[in-house]
Amino acid sequence: MSDLPRKAVTRTVKLATLPLGFAGRATWGLGKRIGGKSAELVARELQQRTADQLFRVLGELKGGAMKLGQALSVFESALPEEIAAPYRAALTKLQEAAPPMPARTVHSVLEERLGEHWRELFLEFEDKPSAAASIGQVHRAVWHDGREVAVKVQYPGAGEALLSDLAQLSRFARLLGPLVPGMDIKPLIVELRDRVAEELDYGLEAESQREHAEEFLDDPDVVVPGVVHQSDQVLVTEWIDGIPLAEIIADGTPEQRDRAGQLLARFLFSGPARTGLLHADPHPGNFRLLPAADDQEDVRGWRLGVLDFGTVDRLPGGLPETIGASLRMTLEGDAEGVYELLREEGFVKETIDLDPDAVLEYLLPIIEPAEADAFTFSREWIRGQAARFADMRSPAHQLGKQLNLPPSYLLIHRVTLSTIGVLCQLNATVRMRDELESWLPGFLPEDDADPVAAEAHA
Repeated sequence: MSDLPRKAVTRTVKLATLPLGFAGRATWGLGKRIGGKSAELVARELQQRTADQLFRVLGELKGGAMKLGQALSVFESALPEEIAAPYRAALTKLQEAAPPMPARTVHSVLEERLGEHWRELFLEFEDKPSAAASIGQVHRAVWHDGREVAVKVQYPGAGEALLSDLAQLSRFARLLGPLVPGMDIKPLIVELRDRVAEELDYGLEAESQREHAEEFLDDPDVVVPGVVHQSDQVLVTEWIDGIPLAEIIADGTPEQRDRAGQLLARFLFSGPARTGLLHADPHPGNFRLLPAADDQEDVRGWRLGVLDFGTVDRLPGGLPETIGASLRMTLEGDAEGVYELLREEGFVKETIDLDPDAVLEYLLPIIEPAEADAFTFSREWIRGQAARFADMRSPAHQLGKQLNLPPSYLLIHRVTLSTIGVLCQLNATVRMRDELESWLPGFLPEDDADPVAAEAHA
């Protein structure tokens, strides 16, 4: 019997504490102010209580609730600092930890999926999980051939829990909306729900991870652990040690932040170009920084360890050439060219007419990182962008409502936004243009495009 709460009524009651808690804390805060506490002090206490409750409820439920929490955690950099601070610690916890599944349940799954003599497959197996996520948790072990491995065990009933949570959370989307100004939470929940079956299929995940591991074997910048064994609800991969990206975000030096940011941007664009797959879960819990064995202090030798290939976007030709071409045209100031391209791809519906110059003005601030040789991603920059889109009086908000996001770009859009959110958490200075020129189809004019540039860059 699973310890993961599965009954819809139980999970709904827990999720309902979120909006009820918001209302209750507002009443509590009013009482404190009447009692003489300052508005600023009460607001800080309210925010801390909200953050604590958010982590407790989402973490206890795991499933879709925790998955939403992880997805939102990369956007906290867009929040005003006075609101973001108390949420940051709570949401960061969601990236690395959750209340664990008991050992007896883990053993039951392993016996069912690997056979009654499952312990013979391992020289050692740690019952205490090293990490816990939305649909499973990871245990450190030693495979029978002596390799250190990570054993991912899926929570029994995880699929039912995911669907139940996301259905309930969609009802509360409006209440959660203020957490990320300018972002509509409901489409994010719908997209997470649509990918439940894929994420639960460890066979698909193993296939995606094998393709990445093969392509990035001996790569100087990226490490993908190989797949050791896979069965239904259990995935065994090579173990990699490293510094969690969340630690670099919290305490890294400027040099470490810049190196981490550059590697993250490189993987975002090089992955689809080299494998035809886009890693679609870029929250910090899925990345490690691996210092070079011979000189751990020199960050230039650090590599990026990439984990969890449960959600990928299949892009056989790499990222769509439209993205690179529209970026290039925008940087060149070709308003008419950009507008026609966006119209052809369905970003502007046939029934809508927009001013090409207004569209160009809308896009230019967004693509600022592609314009400079090196760009510093900061919380201040992303907050400015978020405020521009959230202000209902702004031209950006009004124009944005008239644009359309074609279904084939939904996941690419979310992954790009999420990665930018992490870069802003890092406060990293990144040579983004280098990565675009090397890996993004259409970004360079045809005359300048070098077919072997990407290979040389790698």
